[in-house]
Amino acid sequence: MTRIPPSLSLSLALLLLAPWTTHAEEAVSWRDARTLTLEGRAWDEPALKAPFDRLPAKAEGVARPPVWGLSRDSAGIAVRFVTDAPEIHARWTLNKDRLAMPHMPATGVSGLDLYARDADGAWRWAGVGQPTEQTNTRALVKGMDPGRREYLLYFPLYNGLSTVEIGIPSGASIEPGPPREPASAKSVVFYGTSITQGGCASRPGMVHTAILGRRLDRPVVNLGFSGNGTMDQSISDLLVEIDAALYVVDCLPNMGADMVAERTIPLVRTIRAARPDVPILLAEDRAYTDGRFLESQRRRNSTSRAALRDAYEKLVAEGVTGLYYLEGNAQLGDDGEGTVDGSHPTDLGFVRMADAFEPVIREALRGSNP
Repeated sequence: MTRIPPSLSLSLALLLLAPWTTHAEEAVSWRDARTLTLEGRAWDEPALKAPFDRLPAKAEGVARPPVWGLSRDSAGIAVRFVTDAPEIHARWTLNKDRLAMPHMPATGVSGLDLYARDADGAWRWAGVGQPTEQTNTRALVKGMDPGRREYLLYFPLYNGLSTVEIGIPSGASIEPGPPREPASAKSVVFYGTSITQGGCASRPGMVHTAILGRRLDRPVVNLGFSGNGTMDQSISDLLVEIDAALYVVDCLPNMGADMVAERTIPLVRTIRAARPDVPILLAEDRAYTDGRFLESQRRRNSTSRAALRDAYEKLVAEGVTGLYYLEGNAQLGDDGEGTVDGSHPTDLGFVRMADAFEPVIREALRGSNP
């Protein structure tokens, strides 16, 4: 038996591998997401410090430091595009090396989430980008049925992005998503807490704000700031810069009753002065799922809700129009199964929250002049 020298074996192996490696590298063409249809950004470049920030650069030093830091996370930002590619890849670089949290998986914190329109025009889940390091290259989906369709790719909820690219096989086409219909082009703007930001969805498309965006087929701006949704005047002043279809204020999980009483009316007055015709939805906090056994949790819910209800009734009494109100008890269901930790929803909890928010949001949008 003739033995092949080790050096020759290595050379032959490299020779056999080299054409495949070159072919694989050349098989995917990459497109910067910023050249497609970005949604979920209330401000565009060059107003932003970085392309996937949620607040404008001028907010640095004006918003409280924790809020500014969290605004660098890309929660709610997404890209729409149309392609006939049978497979879709993504390449993205994250701002932080913390890919996951103890109660929230890396796919939600730092991953990408792909949806596609089906033949009936509904958004359906298609694939997820699972991160393992700060820079990731992943096939999101392969072997798609032939056809040209629209896609929606959500960005990470608790991490930021410096770059994100969409990859398709060479020879396939890709172009920006089509313009929204005029009646549904303006965004629903959510201002809130860690729950609004997306804690603890398993993937970026499963937070209730994203679910509602797909159901309403309308862009959504997510201004959830974990632990820091406290109706700050600095954020109120920024909210009114957004040409919104509806403002949803869902800050009670981060606010005690005294703060709610102090800040709700000024927030609404600020918005109403600048945007007299845009509806505003004030949302109570979801009920703590362990409140059945903990009187302190029940008291926390009841006192902050009473303060919000009182502010709402005072605003209505003084003639403020276009105000809507959502109670909290039904948001997570009544079986205690909707959270990770008694507070932050699981995917089940977020679906239930979307179910609770949807009717009143539709009512508010019908009453608006978008």
